[in-house]
Amino acid sequence: MRLEFTSTNGQSPCVNLREALLAGLAPDRGLYFLKQFPQLTAAEIASFASLPYHEIAFRVLSQYTDGIVEPDVLAAMCREAYDFVIPLEKVHDRVHIMRLDQGPTASFKDFAARMMARLMGRFLLEENRQLTILTATSGDTGAAVAHAFHNIPGFQVIVLFPNDEISLSQRKLMTVLKGNVRTVAIDGKFDDCQAMVKRAFADPSLGHLPLSSANSINIGRLLPQSVYYFYAASRLAKPGEPMVFSIPSGNFGDMMGSVVAKQMGLPVRKIIVPVNDNDAFPRFLATGVYEKVVPSRNSVSNAMNVGHPSNLARLVSVYGGQMDETGKINQMPNLETMRRDLFSSSISDDRTRETIREVWTKYELLLEAHGAVAWAGYQDWQAAEPMAGLPTAILETANPAKFPEEIERTIGFSPDVPPAMEAMNKLPEDYDRMGADYGIFRDYLLAKHAV
Repeated sequence: MRLEFTSTNGQSPCVNLREALLAGLAPDRGLYFLKQFPQLTAAEIASFASLPYHEIAFRVLSQYTDGIVEPDVLAAMCREAYDFVIPLEKVHDRVHIMRLDQGPTASFKDFAARMMARLMGRFLLEENRQLTILTATSGDTGAAVAHAFHNIPGFQVIVLFPNDEISLSQRKLMTVLKGNVRTVAIDGKFDDCQAMVKRAFADPSLGHLPLSSANSINIGRLLPQSVYYFYAASRLAKPGEPMVFSIPSGNFGDMMGSVVAKQMGLPVRKIIVPVNDNDAFPRFLATGVYEKVVPSRNSVSNAMNVGHPSNLARLVSVYGGQMDETGKINQMPNLETMRRDLFSSSISDDRTRETIREVWTKYELLLEAHGAVAWAGYQDWQAAEPMAGLPTAILETANPAKFPEEIERTIGFSPDVPPAMEAMNKLPEDYDRMGADYGIFRDYLLAKHAV
C-alpha cells in the first residue's frame, strides 16, 4: 500500500512521506496526516519486548519509508539517532515514569528532531537542494531542532522563541550555537511566534524561498514520537494488554504520537491529555465548544503555553471531524468516541508545584513542571474513572535541570546538571531580537536569503 499524506484542510494534493517532510505545511495551510495507517500485528508488537529501542524504531518507521528510504539506511539512522537510554522508573504498583530527557538537549523533542534531521538531510542530498527550517518554540523544540540540524549540509535553521517565557537553560541550549543556526527572541507569546512562522509559509512574497518546518506541524515530528509508546508497552504490558499514557500537552504533537501508535494497532486503554492553564482542549472535550485561549496564559510548565494547539486539527480528523488552521470546526468529530479514548484536565501552577513537592516527599522522585502536570492529570483521571492495575506510563518530557530556579523554590535544592548542559551554559550567547511584527520578520527572512 502506498501511503498518502493528505491535508487536514482537504484542499491540497496527496503527497508521499518525502514530500510531506520537506514541505512541512500543506499549501492550503493544513497539516499533513494519514487517512489510513499501516498496521502492526499483535505478534509484531509482542516481538518488541526483546528488541532494543533503535530496532523498535526501525520496525515502526519502516512502515512509512518503504520505497523511499532503503532499509539498511533507515536502520543506520535509527542506531545513530537513538544512542541514549530511555528509563522507565517504577513508582508504585504498575505506574511508571518514562523519562524522555536523556538525549543531547535533555528533552523528548530529541527523539523526533534527530530522526527528522537525518531523513530530511538525506532527501536534500539526493535532490541537491537547500532548505531553511523555520521553527517556533515554547521551550524545548528550538534547542532539539537546532542541535539536530546544526552543521548538517543543506540546511539553514531559524528558531523563534518568546523572550520572556523560556528558562535561561532552555535558551542557552540554542543561542550558543553558531554556523547554520540563528535564534530570534520575539517580544510576545509562543502563539505569536507560531503565527509568524505559519504566515511565512503561506506568504506569496516568500514563495521563492525554500522554507520548511520542524515544529510538530511537520508530520516528521509525530512519526518518530510514536515509537516510545510502543517501547513503553513492550516493557510494561503483557502481550495484548492495553496501556495507559499520561502526556503533558501544549501543541499536542507528543500526544498525537500516542494516537498514531494506537492507530497502528497498539492496545491503548486511555490517553490522558493534561494541560496547564491553557485549557481550550479540556473545555472542548467537556462541552463540545472550542474556544482558543487568546492570548495564551503564561504558566510554570512553559513549553505548554499554547492557546491553540496546532495538532488539534489532526486529532479532530482522527475522530471524523475537520478543523481549519484558525481553530474553526467545520465538521464536528465524534465526541462520544473521543471522550471514551481521551481524558483531559487543566493543572494550575499552584497544583503543579504542590505535585512536585508531593511526589518528591512520598517517593523521592524528582519531577519538573511538565512531568508534574502529567502526574496530576493521571490523578485526575483516577479520581474520575478509578481503574487501578493497568500498565501506566507517565511521561517526564524534560530534565529538571532545565528549571533549577523553579525546583529550588519548590523543594529547596537545585537538581544535578547533565554534563552536556553544563558545557553549554558556559558558552557565550548570540541571538537576534524583534517585536511580534510579521512585516519585520518577513524582511528578516528576505535579508537572510539575500546574503
